[in-house]
This record gives sequence, structure tokens and C-alpha cells, in this order.
Amino acid sequence: MDTETTSIAQANARIARAKYQTIAGSGQHSIIIDEPSEIGGGDTGMNPFGLLLSSLGSCTVITLRMYIDRKMWVVDEISVELEAFAVDGGHLIQSKLDFKGDLTTEQISRLLTIANSCPIHKVLAGNITMETAIA
Repeated sequence: MDTETTSIAQANARIARAKYQTIAGSGQHSIIIDEPSEIGGGDTGMNPFGLLLSSLGSCTVITLRMYIDRKMWVVDEISVELEAFAVDGGHLIQSKLDFKGDLTTEQISRLLTIANSCPIHKVLAGNITMETAIA
């Protein structure tokens, strides 16, 4: 790379012979990722698209919780449902937010803006450069 870079995360994944069970990790944490049995996997974990949506969803609700706590608004629970679609020339991700708490229309409008500014949302919606090499 020609520009200065700063690492923001590291992860790894490995697969052995069990179709298509993958162990993915970051730091001291690991999860199982797999494909559904309909396409030959063992269905022992969420599939890669589910993991991608879960990353976006968790980042969204964490970002919202941080903002809500800083504003000292009373919100007991924040949830988001996400769905990905294949569309001509790309993909569409739809998110539906739900708040359990006492919020005004203006606060909800502000939270929608905040939801769209979570770091993972910015990565997915932004300019991504990917480089793959052999170790």
C-alpha cells in the first residue's frame, strides 16, 4: 500500500475437512461459521452472510447505546432486524430498528442518523479496497 495505514482489527479463519465448518477468531474469541445443510454444510454455526449482518447489527446497537447513554435518555432496549438481498449489480441490506423506551419523534430521527454512522456501516457503505496474498 502507498498510503499510511492503521490497523483497526485483526481476525483469522481456518477450515479443515468438515464441510464447511470454519473456526473464525479475533483476539481471544472464536466462533463457528458454517453453511446450511441444504448446500452441504453441517449447519453448526451462522453462515458468512449472517455473520456479516450480525456484525453490522451489533455495531449499530452498540453505537446507539453509547449515544443514548451519553444523552441520558431512558431506553431499556434497542434491537435491529437485518436482511440482505441480491439485487441487480450488487446487494441491498435493510435494517429495522426498534426502541423500548420513552423517545420523542425528534430523538428517534436523530437515532436513525446515528445508526447510519456506526463504524461497520461506514466500512460497508464506503470505499473498500481488498488485497489477498499468499502467506
